[in-house]
This record gives sequence, structure tokens and C-alpha cells, in this order.
Amino acid sequence: MSRTRKPVNPAAQNGLDRLKEETAAELGLKDYKNTYKGALTSADNGRVGGHMVRKMIQSRETQFGQGSVQATNGTATAAHDVNQKP
Repeated sequence: MSRTRKPVNPAAQNGLDRLKEETAAELGLKDYKNTYKGALTSADNGRVGGHMVRKMIQSRETQFGQGSVQATNGTATAAHDVNQKP
């Protein structure tokens, strides 16, 4: 089966594009939409994607009333890290 670049939910594409632009602007990457992504470092592109995911997770946690389950480093999963020393 071949891979396609078609989004699973095409209606969500505009919202994701707005979130990407907003996140890039917060990180200091101006005019991200019209910037050739090959000219940016992989770290910059990855940083935008990573911050987008953090925002989406934070939004869902807030929506479900779990905003208070955050650990000191800002992630909900760190509160349940079995390797973390008390």
C-alpha cells in the first residue's frame, strides 16, 4: 500500500496550519509559512513540531480537567516516571 500525503481529517488542516504559524512566531521564526523549510535547520523545524504537540496535549489536558496533573518540569508523564528517584 502506498503512502499518501493526504491528511486524515482535511477539515483540521487549516487549524494545524494556524497553530504551526503561531508556534513558529512564538519561537522567533518569522514568516514561517513562506520560508523554504530546507533553509532552516532540522532543530528549528523539529522545535516547531515539538511545541505544537505540547500545545495540543496541554489543550486536551485542560479540556478534560487534568491541568493540575503536571510535574515540576511541565509534563504530565513525568509525574508517572518509574525511573525518577523520589
